[in-house]
Amino acid sequence: MSDDLRDLPLRERKKARTRRALAETALRLFTERGYDATTLDDLCDAVEVSKRTFFRNYPSKEDVALAADSDLWSAYLDHVATSEMDGPLLEALRLALGTTLSAMDPDWDRRFLATRELAEAAPALQAHSLGYCQDTTRALVEAVHGSVGADTDEVLLSLTVEIFVATWRTASLHWTAQGGRGGRDGLTKLVEETFAKLPAALTSTA
Repeated sequence: MSDDLRDLPLRERKKARTRRALAETALRLFTERGYDATTLDDLCDAVEVSKRTFFRNYPSKEDVALAADSDLWSAYLDHVATSEMDGPLLEALRLALGTTLSAMDPDWDRRFLATRELAEAAPALQAHSLGYCQDTTRALVEAVHGSVGADTDEVLLSLTVEIFVATWRTASLHWTAQGGRGGRDGLTKLVEETFAKLPAALTSTA
């Protein structure tokens, strides 16, 4: 989410600020107290909003905990849906990811690292994260299908998107394991290096 909300109507600015306050406060409380030990009442009290307001912004406690993930992929899907996919599809998807990463707000990489570390420690978040990944993968297949046209090989398209998502996941997990070394630039570099290893991975022997 961009820090500059001035171009939005007042009502949208208020909603965006509330959503951001919920996500940032949730991440802080979950990190300090533990995910399971922190209730939705605790979070709503800390932000001074009602549960009704919470559920207008996030479907569940799991979703607010993983807000940094959804911020990235919502922006990515919007970018893909409004872009023309030219050249090799996998490379186009990688370039779109680089563009999206660079456009995230300045504090996003800190929040993403904390979110990934939190998810690793909470089984409920691990399960929700996997489900969200599956949903996002399906949404990305649909978005790409809309960009490349109806004549594309659907199996090949799905396989390419699955490879893209798996490569991103591998890179982001390594970045998290390194403690977020290098920040945003380090993550972007690791993503590029991981994609560069794909040809060798596809021909590696047991």
